[in-house]
Parts: sequence; structure tokens; C-alpha cells
Amino acid sequence: MNRQGCSGENVSPRNISIGISRNDLTNGLSEEDEDDLKMELAKTEDEMQTLRQVLLAKEKYAVDIKRQLGMGPFSEIKQNMSKGWHEVQTSNVYLTASATLEDISQSNAYKRTHDTISHAGQISTAVMSTMGVAITRRLGEMRALPLPSPPRPSLGHSISVPAMSMRLIVNSAWGG
Repeated sequence: MNRQGCSGENVSPRNISIGISRNDLTNGLSEEDEDDLKMELAKTEDEMQTLRQVLLAKEKYAVDIKRQLGMGPFSEIKQNMSKGWHEVQTSNVYLTASATLEDISQSNAYKRTHDTISHAGQISTAVMSTMGVAITRRLGEMRALPLPSPPRPSLGHSISVPAMSMRLIVNSAWGG
């Protein structure tokens, strides 16, 4: 069971001898096998980095070609949406529904309902306009009224509080 590694060399279970001892700190690999695996890992990671760079360059090249063709990211979306909308408009379901709606809009019941709703809308507009005028007039009247003044403490209150305090002092001084 041989398989080719990323670097092109054959890798088989016989090329890598795994020890049975669990006490070995290198997970049962000989020093030579461990070095081979580390080299293979380094080569694989290097190849992965190279592939990333190639992919990035290809993506930039594709974007440049699209720009030269006048194809931006939104033009593709727009084109897909236009195509989808055209497919919807030419579908049997859409055509059937469109014909049904056309028949309904030409019927007498639809025309009577349309006229009734239109008339109700006109009446509602007139009522709302009248209410607006009445509210505006009332607010103007209220604005013209004088504001009530804040309550002032009475003269009796201002005399009675100190008098009560004086009575308490006199009574306590005379033992009363």
C-alpha cells in the first residue's frame, strides 16, 4: 500500500517504523523516522503556502479580467436578478395569475368596490381636514388665555407658623 506524498516520493507503512514502547518520548518513532516526518511536514506546508499564493494571484487576475470586461460584483448580481425575474414573468404560474388578476380588475364587482373605497377615502380626508382646523382653532384659543398664577402663601399662614413656634417656646419655659 504505497501512496505518493505531496513532494512526489512514495510513502508507505514500511518507510516509517513505529515502535511499540509507550515510554519513548517521541511517540514510538525512531529519530530517523521523526526527522523524515518533520521534513515531509515542512515540504507539505511549503507547498500549501505556494498553492495559496498561486490561488491569490489567479483570483486577482480573474478580478482584473472582469474589470476589463466591465463586470463588477454588482453587475453579476443584477444580471442574475434580471434573468430570474424574466423566468418568473414567463412562467405558467405567473401568466395564469396575471390573467386572473386582469379578469378581476375588469369585473363590475371590482369597479364598484374601487369606487366605494375611493369615495370613503375622500370623505375621510374631508373629516380629518375639518378636525385639524377645529383642533388648530382650539389650540389658538387656549394660547390666548392667561396662565394661572402659582398659589401664594397667605399672610395668616406666614404669621401663624412663627406664632406657634413662639407659643411652644413660651410654654416650655413656663413649664406648661
